[in-house]
Amino acid sequence: MAEFSFKNRQDGGNTQPLEHWGMDSEYGVLTDILLGPVDNFGWLPSNATARRTLRKGDVFDAAVAAEQHQTMREIYQSAGVNVHMLTPDANHPYQIFARDSSVMTPWGPIITQMSNHWRRGEWTELVRFYHRMNIPVYDMVSTGTFEGGDFHILKPGVVACGYSGDRTTKEAIDQVSAWFEVEGWEFYAYEFDPFYLHLDVLFSMLTEGLAVACIDALEPEFIQWLKEKNIELIDVSFKNAMHHMGCNVVALGNDRVLLPAEASSLIDACKANGLEVMTVDVSMISRGGGSLHCMCQPLKRESVVKKSVIK
Repeated sequence: MAEFSFKNRQDGGNTQPLEHWGMDSEYGVLTDILLGPVDNFGWLPSNATARRTLRKGDVFDAAVAAEQHQTMREIYQSAGVNVHMLTPDANHPYQIFARDSSVMTPWGPIITQMSNHWRRGEWTELVRFYHRMNIPVYDMVSTGTFEGGDFHILKPGVVACGYSGDRTTKEAIDQVSAWFEVEGWEFYAYEFDPFYLHLDVLFSMLTEGLAVACIDALEPEFIQWLKEKNIELIDVSFKNAMHHMGCNVVALGNDRVLLPAEASSLIDACKANGLEVMTVDVSMISRGGGSLHCMCQPLKRESVVKKSVIK
């Protein structure tokens, strides 16, 4: 069993996948997740969605947010997922969005480098968590800024990672992409406008070969590249993507998906594609700028590579 390390990555590549942790896709069966606490959460002007919420004068209700968060945890548990929690830190109100402060790879997590000043210290509790769990860190981003909502393992050997120059920067993309390329993986860097915050506002995997996307907001070159990777897209409108976080979803594996309850058109489309759909109302949280995908950091998904070998 691998022991905790701040750098499990081998400089020349050929880093060995972890046995008990990690993932090689966004759609392998989800067995363990890391969630951030809701304890200190409140709306901040972190992106276009949150700024719209504050501009409208909506009123935040901490009790409702806590209830929605608890319901989400119970749904994960009912789906057979082990839920791990970060220790609350009163200095970090957006700690709830655990996807951003680290990303999981087959070789362990990457500790990211956050952009907004109120999130920069979130890495400290993450390091303590991974140390407690004896999960070796693949490496730590040390140049520019890099946030997990931009990072997607589309399938074994293929990563798509967005960058706007605001939350994730070209300097960090160059650093992280070099790590994957030396491991023999393809790393597609997709540049987009900072208005959209993270790529998972516009795109997320649902199951093997199927994703949800706001096609009108994505560049044609990216859409074409996805088609070349044999990934079909369920289109979500701009309004649903931005106002209801309709692309910000979690694949549970085995053709099961967890969707925001308010994403009614996507719910119907997923059912039409034969997927088993679970829903949860997280609107009090999502109006702060992040939804289900933002809150879920996979710690372990069943390996798609191993499963294909067994078959």
